[in-house]
Amino acid sequence: MGTEPLLSLSNIKVTFGGVRALKGVSFEVMPGEVHCLAGENGCGKSTLIKVITGVYKPEDGAELRFDGKVIPAMTPTLAQSLGIQVIWQDLALFGEMSVAENIGFQLAVNGKFGLVDKKAIDAAALKALARLGVSLDIHRPLRELPIAQRQIVAIARALVGEARLVFMDEPTASLTQSEADYLIEIVRTLSASGVAVVFVSHRLAEVLEISDRITVLRDGALVGVYPVDGMTQSRVTELMTGRNFDSAVIAADHDAAPVVLSVRNLARTGEFTDISFDLRRGETLGITGLLGAGRTELALTLFGMRQPHGGEILIEGKRMEFGSNRDAIRAGVAYLSEDRLSLGLNQPQSIADNLVMASLDHILSNGLISPTKKANVVSHWISALGVKIGTPDDPIRTLSGGNQQRVAIAKWLAIGPKILILDAPTVGVDVGARAGIFDIVRKLAAEGLSIIIISDEPPEVYFNADRVIHMADGQFHASYDPRTISLTALEAAIYA
Repeated sequence: MGTEPLLSLSNIKVTFGGVRALKGVSFEVMPGEVHCLAGENGCGKSTLIKVITGVYKPEDGAELRFDGKVIPAMTPTLAQSLGIQVIWQDLALFGEMSVAENIGFQLAVNGKFGLVDKKAIDAAALKALARLGVSLDIHRPLRELPIAQRQIVAIARALVGEARLVFMDEPTASLTQSEADYLIEIVRTLSASGVAVVFVSHRLAEVLEISDRITVLRDGALVGVYPVDGMTQSRVTELMTGRNFDSAVIAADHDAAPVVLSVRNLARTGEFTDISFDLRRGETLGITGLLGAGRTELALTLFGMRQPHGGEILIEGKRMEFGSNRDAIRAGVAYLSEDRLSLGLNQPQSIADNLVMASLDHILSNGLISPTKKANVVSHWISALGVKIGTPDDPIRTLSGGNQQRVAIAKWLAIGPKILILDAPTVGVDVGARAGIFDIVRKLAAEGLSIIIISDEPPEVYFNADRVIHMADGQFHASYDPRTISLTALEAAIYA
């Protein structure tokens, strides 16, 4: 790592519509450093990155230096020419194009005489992948690659652009733990080659594992810059939120409660087999495991989206045969999808419309939607779950990730379910909002709702479930009581 900053900013102020998004923030990155930019959703992280890349212009009095030189007016084109690259969470790749074409996209755009030099693109792709120590079929369509390999393609594309500083926005949000570990090794390779990396992630364990320093923002202001040595997840959380979240096991005994859901020898060819368990009233069951374990496939079957090839599902002792999710909803089963953006919510529609989407039968009057009933349902659940909104008619996309997730939960609570299945409920949600979501889960369980939490992050189920089931290769491997096993031992069993 060099002794002088590669990037240095001071007194960065940005205002949108009278709201100060950045309040005199300073920020610096050293050559070859892995630097974490931490903060809750809405703290100003994305705004700062867009100032650095020339998308937003800061107010007068700001100073931006790159490689020791003052940059009086940054633009996206200038940022790219300096070697500043951003890999956003959606990756901005092209599914129909090949791996090589995605990596060498800029070469294709800038080809001589408007022609595409496929040999040059292939050579650039192979060189970039070799620099990362990765081997991929460069002629394979990108759509066929898993998300972890698409992340690598995005990083390789940045290297073709002669990257010196790479921003990674939530690069592991959609990855399993093993895939995240692999990506972290890629980041280490970049750092060792002299490329500086700014890592934005809500997974604090990996932040502490990979970063050299952490810059924390809160409400648009700089909280401070801290070395990773000696830092803990709880301390970072406290700095980000201004609050202290205590992690404690909440598991309780529900053996005396009546069984709400009973699953016996459930199987679906090629996805899972011989699944048996009971879920009792007011109980929270955690299901964890690595990608490919069959967790989501099981959830979709319990919700009627897929039909089992064997076994049975009973709700309150009555055998169920779901032909669709409509049947499951009528039986009292609600399912929160792991893909909130495309499956859980309709982003262009209003908050109110999203919230009542699954419970239209409850707000009808003479066959038509009653505006009064709709307004009452929306008002009740926004208040009950503490959703922070402008007005119910605002598009759902205007809300933060945490507030969108609360609306998604409210959508299902509005049907009055007996069983709530939460599949990866905190993906893309910051630490403060995560705590709020699990507070809601605990309250719902205390009121008698039976809940299943599916997560590939063992701490989530360990601290928020009464029982934890480890699922792997389409089977239940073991069941654990958080009161009698340590988190370390649970993680060792899952990652063995």
